[in-house]
Amino acid sequence: MPASLSSTKTAAALRTSARASAELLLVLVAVSAALWLLGRMWSVVWPLIVGLILTTLTWPLARFLRRHGWPPALAASVVTVVFLLVAAGIVALIAVPVASQSGELADGVVAGIQRVREWAAGPPLNIGDAQITGAFDTAVARIQNSIGSMVTAVVTGVSTVINGVVTAVLAVFLMFFFLKDGPRFLPWLTRQLPGRLATDVPTVAARSWETLGAFVRSQAFVGLIDAVLIGVGLWILDVPLVLPLAVLTFVSAFVPIVGALFAGLVAVLIALVSNGLTDALLVLAIIVVVQQLEGNVFQPMIQSRGLGLHAAVVLLAVTLGGSLAGIVGSLLAVPAAALIAVVWNYLREQLSTPPQEPDTDEQDPTTAVPS
Repeated sequence: MPASLSSTKTAAALRTSARASAELLLVLVAVSAALWLLGRMWSVVWPLIVGLILTTLTWPLARFLRRHGWPPALAASVVTVVFLLVAAGIVALIAVPVASQSGELADGVVAGIQRVREWAAGPPLNIGDAQITGAFDTAVARIQNSIGSMVTAVVTGVSTVINGVVTAVLAVFLMFFFLKDGPRFLPWLTRQLPGRLATDVPTVAARSWETLGAFVRSQAFVGLIDAVLIGVGLWILDVPLVLPLAVLTFVSAFVPIVGALFAGLVAVLIALVSNGLTDALLVLAIIVVVQQLEGNVFQPMIQSRGLGLHAAVVLLAVTLGGSLAGIVGSLLAVPAAALIAVVWNYLREQLSTPPQEPDTDEQDPTTAVPS
């Protein structure tokens, strides 16, 4: 005779499920409210994020100067001036030529897509499906429309330019204060928080800072190596637009997985249009070799402690960030996921049950020495 369900256990299970669902709903509401508040304060939060990222790049030099007896204010001032000079040099030597060739770069990508479409329509593929042809036409039209929109925004978007300048100025000032007063922040935070929070919040903040700094510095260095190696390969093959493609490779390195695929696709399309199929395949081979060196040599050497995120998590984070906030979301997705992982790991450490210590009072009979 089959066993009947226990009404007491069923009611208890339903109450537990209802309580868990209500708690989960409250957590989701709190997260939604936090995200809404973050969006409303984005004009302040975005300069703060940029300032933190710049601080992670410049902190090693400031720390070196402070350890050699420089006053904090003087060290922060020197590092800030050096950073501004380097940034101005980059704008003068790289950004101006890249901006002057950006239209040619975009036209080359569109022409490369059209070239691929024509190749797919001929032998041996002989793809003649009208839907596929329409999809290619739609993609080309969207790219052209996007280019026109971007040019229009650059020409007429005065408010956007002003907001960008204000963000940059605020970020530089915040970087200066972070460099000068950053080491005093955690002790001050500890004194302001009550009870258990005085230990938990500074610990999570310190771990988050280490993770963010490791990610930004390692990605910048690896992106620089990729840009130099791929740029040299493009220069040897006499592919046009070497400097814009190298800069695109460096910037794309901050978007793991997806960024490398995008930069490589653009380089191959430019080589296909300008130099032909043979050079395009050679460019593809160079990119594959460089990416293999990055994944198997550069990253393990430069970033000894990874972010602790699986490649699938990184890919999903970049996709979600891009769909929610565009380019900014793609850039911030992986650091945000890494910081969430830091908080989760700390919570798991605090909530886990410590291992049972062996009872030293009871003697193991197998090791007892007979009297």
